[in-house]
Amino acid sequence: MSKSEVMNKPLNQYGKIGVLFGGDSAERAISLRSGNEVLKALVNAGINAVGIDVTFDETLFTQLADIDAAFIVLHGRGGEDGVIQSVLEVMEIPYTGSGVLASALGMDKSRTKRLWLGSNLPTPDFVEVSEESDLEGVFERLGGNIMVKPAREGSSIGMSHVTTEEDLYQAFAKAKIHDNAILLERWVEGPEFTCAMLNGAALPIIQLITQNDFYDFEAKYESNDTEYLCPCGLSEDKEAEFKALAQTAFAAVGCKGWGRVDAMMDGDGKFWLLEVNTVPGMTDHSLVPMAAKAAELDMQKLVVSILNGMVLDNAIGPDSRSDNS
Repeated sequence: MSKSEVMNKPLNQYGKIGVLFGGDSAERAISLRSGNEVLKALVNAGINAVGIDVTFDETLFTQLADIDAAFIVLHGRGGEDGVIQSVLEVMEIPYTGSGVLASALGMDKSRTKRLWLGSNLPTPDFVEVSEESDLEGVFERLGGNIMVKPAREGSSIGMSHVTTEEDLYQAFAKAKIHDNAILLERWVEGPEFTCAMLNGAALPIIQLITQNDFYDFEAKYESNDTEYLCPCGLSEDKEAEFKALAQTAFAAVGCKGWGRVDAMMDGDGKFWLLEVNTVPGMTDHSLVPMAAKAAELDMQKLVVSILNGMVLDNAIGPDSRSDNS
């Protein structure tokens, strides 16, 4: 079945949808959980879907050869950084979510923040550092209260909140396990909010409340004490402000289909963009399904909507490539 045929079919006649999950990134375990939830919802919606635990080796093209379209639920490297998107482009298999460039940019927190700054969008001050950097000098320059982050990891893996020089080098070493590119970012004191995107629309905002120092891996996927406020507690005006900011930030990176934008709000009520997620979690603890539920979209309706976004936004073929020739 050709790509154009897939695009023009009714939803229940797409052919075989491959749900891509697993992979070999640090987020593999979460991806398996997300993928199984998506696969179950697609099958329950009457769609011909199969799960593919992706292996990034010489068999990759063979793994994908039997599908007509791909629902990407690969978190982290290989799945969110443009790699699997590039493979699917070469094979002319339409896929969900953002394209190659937006995925690569969105996975790199430093590049995303530089792009936002160039678009006059608010994001906390930061410096990308290496082992040769003056870490203590950067720490002081950023106010002595920072987040240390691997530039290209998700799910808060390798992240630390640092308020003393004694903890700085330990946090740097922790982050460096996961990436050679390390981000030191000014800490923003205040509540955290997230806004999910679905085919151009902003879903209801969620406020995240954790007893941990920040919304870390444990708070995201393991804790039963994390609170998710939806309605989020913002005034109508502030909610509209953040939705508009999130949509602008999402579009600035070139993202399409579905995703999520995270931000902090400081004591003066100003929003500060943290990152964009181009393949967010879809587990029972995940934020996009929560936001969708608040918009009266159950899991089946959500995955079908994401699939529809693929057909409308991301299924490109030789005819569309000619626009850039």
